[in-house]
Amino acid sequence: MTAAIPADARSAIAGVAASARLLVALDFDGTLAPLEDEPMDARMLPVAREALDALVAAPDTVVALVSGRSLSDLRIIAEHLDDSPLLLAGSHGAEFWVPGEGVVSHDDEPGDDELRDSLRSHAEAATADLAGVWIEPKRFGFGVHTRKSTPADANEANRLVDALVAAEAPHWRRRTGHNIVEYAFRHEGKDSAIAELRARTDASAVLFAGDDVTDEDALESLGPDDLGVHVGSRPTAASLCVPDIAALAAVLSVIAGERAATRE
Repeated sequence: MTAAIPADARSAIAGVAASARLLVALDFDGTLAPLEDEPMDARMLPVAREALDALVAAPDTVVALVSGRSLSDLRIIAEHLDDSPLLLAGSHGAEFWVPGEGVVSHDDEPGDDELRDSLRSHAEAATADLAGVWIEPKRFGFGVHTRKSTPADANEANRLVDALVAAEAPHWRRRTGHNIVEYAFRHEGKDSAIAELRARTDASAVLFAGDDVTDEDALESLGPDDLGVHVGSRPTAASLCVPDIAALAAVLSVIAGERAATRE
């Protein structure tokens, strides 16, 4: 695995590999697990799981998953049990799971849940005749999935739901991702998730990796001692790009190995 790491990648990871206390924060879908037509079918690739296990075992290293998924769904797809050492940030950082504490969430405003349920129902009704469009319930809103629909139906679904949200909840946050548009009454982003995790873990450096547009907030928030990694080939704020999940796993394994070796 280590032979697959090119020289420029090794140079990029040297700083975080040598940091005093490292937080490795990772998006899930498209970063550790392949994208799936059925979102709940997503599972971490074995090579990614092996890399995370090695990082967890390395000294002064904390691992977190940071996802737009609701916390409950993230725990299912990540196969995350109550004794897991992994921290979780779900719903783009609006809710957390912390080892030894469990679920940690910030309070909602009165009426948020009622508006969420009403607007989600309206979105389901508006898109019911568009084949392949699915409205995913989320803790703080909902997502409009169009992976299985035609481009025309996807555009129509997004147009209809955009109009609904503009009319009924213009203060909600809108995010785009791989064949999904998400709407939420909470405005946290992966940048705020990284900030909260950094403070909670007292990390001296952060490695964040992601593949989607929604990961750019976190990548742009990183400091000079941190490392941002993009999985894929589109324009990004990340300082290191890798082609796929296996390549990211190789990078993470090298970091785990170097941290274990230098602290023996």
